[in-house]
Amino acid sequence: MLKLFRVLRPYYMLLAGVVVVLFGQAMAELALPTLMADVVNNGMLKGDTDYIMTFGGYMLMVALASTSFSIVASFLSSIVGMRFGRDIRSLVFTHVENFSLTEFDQIGTASLITRTTNDITQVQTLLVMGLRFMVYSPLMCIGGIIMALNLDRSLAWILVVVLPLMLVTIIGVARFIVPLFRSIQAKLDKVNLVLRENLTGIRVIRAFNRLERESRRFDQANLDLARTTIKVNKIMAGMQPFMIIIMNMTTIAIIWFGGIRISQGTSNIGDMMAFMQYAMQIMFSIIMVTMLFFMIPRAQASAIRINEVLETPAEILDPREPRTPVGRPATVEFRDVTFSYPGEGEHEPALSHISFSLQPGDFTAIIGGTGSGKTTLINLIPRFYDVDQGAVLVDGVDVRHMTQLDLRSRIGFVPQTPVIFSGTSGDNIRYGKKGASEEEIRYAAEVAQAHEFITALEEGYDAEIAQGGTNLSGGQKQRLSIARALVRKPEIYILDDSFSALDFKTDARLRAALKMETADATVIIVAQRISTVMGADRIIVLDEGKMVGMGTHKELLASSQVYREIVLSQLSEEEIA
Repeated sequence: MLKLFRVLRPYYMLLAGVVVVLFGQAMAELALPTLMADVVNNGMLKGDTDYIMTFGGYMLMVALASTSFSIVASFLSSIVGMRFGRDIRSLVFTHVENFSLTEFDQIGTASLITRTTNDITQVQTLLVMGLRFMVYSPLMCIGGIIMALNLDRSLAWILVVVLPLMLVTIIGVARFIVPLFRSIQAKLDKVNLVLRENLTGIRVIRAFNRLERESRRFDQANLDLARTTIKVNKIMAGMQPFMIIIMNMTTIAIIWFGGIRISQGTSNIGDMMAFMQYAMQIMFSIIMVTMLFFMIPRAQASAIRINEVLETPAEILDPREPRTPVGRPATVEFRDVTFSYPGEGEHEPALSHISFSLQPGDFTAIIGGTGSGKTTLINLIPRFYDVDQGAVLVDGVDVRHMTQLDLRSRIGFVPQTPVIFSGTSGDNIRYGKKGASEEEIRYAAEVAQAHEFITALEEGYDAEIAQGGTNLSGGQKQRLSIARALVRKPEIYILDDSFSALDFKTDARLRAALKMETADATVIIVAQRISTVMGADRIIVLDEGKMVGMGTHKELLASSQVYREIVLSQLSEEEIA
């Protein structure tokens, strides 16, 4: 947790201010019982009204000062806490942005969301409360002991018995409760995971009538979290009456033995009342520290999870001395590339010894069965993953020797599942090129065959798109994604099965428009339809991570059994002929 608190360095002046103000509040609080003792001993017992009014006024001023200090301390500690939370969230988000897909796979999206929200909130809450408890409570405890000893050392033995009993209880409960707090955070991850899967997959769940099953699944995860949380709360709730009993027994002991000393003439009523207040201040301080002890384990568990994210190194890093390709448009070359996903162990690699070269102006298609490695192959070009062996080159430069910004600025990428952001249609296309003009956006949409459906919307290019594009069809989302890639006019186009939701007529028009628009670029299309790939300049055939054929449609029909099987699964012998 201390690693996270390094973020507080810019706020040391505010922290110093909190400490000073809390010190002032503690001194004011400690002065009140002594003033009260003077009022009782020298004013009330002697019937001196002037003395009562004078020192009563002092008490009022001290109380107002204590209240003012408390308000200022709360204000300053809240500012520090909120800024700390903001900075940590920004730090985590920035770090996660640099993750390759490998790190996302390792930690998990649901867990990353929990760590960026709930976990940071836990640490932030500890800081806001802890700034007061860690400064104010020790001052009150130590100051209260000193003031109590000055008033009556004979009654101090009561504190000698009570305080160790409270501390032993607190430490014992804290040791038992720490693992439960860690468990709560892990179970909260599970709830978030199930909830996220239900929200994103609601159509499939309803289509297969699995609502009851998913409800049971969520209830199980939710109940598991609730049981653990209730168990923790029961333990914490049980502490409160125990502490109150100790405090009440302490008050009774002070009154009993203090009364004896007063009857013997060795003590005053005011001193006994002040001693009682100091004892209460000491015990309240310990209870406040107890609350801190209960907050620390949960915040510590959260801090560990946050640090796991911050300390996870990004595998994809920019080189110290980057190289920049000089060619435009760019060539793309795979040289004996082998790649395995992390954790595959001794399994066959996802890609094995892949070699080919693509030239500007080439319209290249990649085809193969499910799991053959098509998407994996194209993910290596924008360096979403790094190869295990061999090299991927853009215009003769290994992509690992280029900055990620330089590399990806040359690529127009359309993922297999179209990603649509909330905003307008125009905003989604403009996402591909910051500052794109209305003319550029419209032209990209026309090439992508999206202009017609966009203008059919009530507000056209200013029509609002729902989060995830839920108010668009699959084909509309694909065309909008293609327009986003086209508007930046990249050197390399990568389209991962981006025509699958289009009807054959739109597919044909889009391919014809793309071929004209991207005549000078390197175009790579992953597709399942033979009609989409058969007109390509070059077709690469993958099977179980290996390249088993490359050539034109006619050449592969004659030379590649795998390709011929794919064709026969979609076309008849007459259509092939």
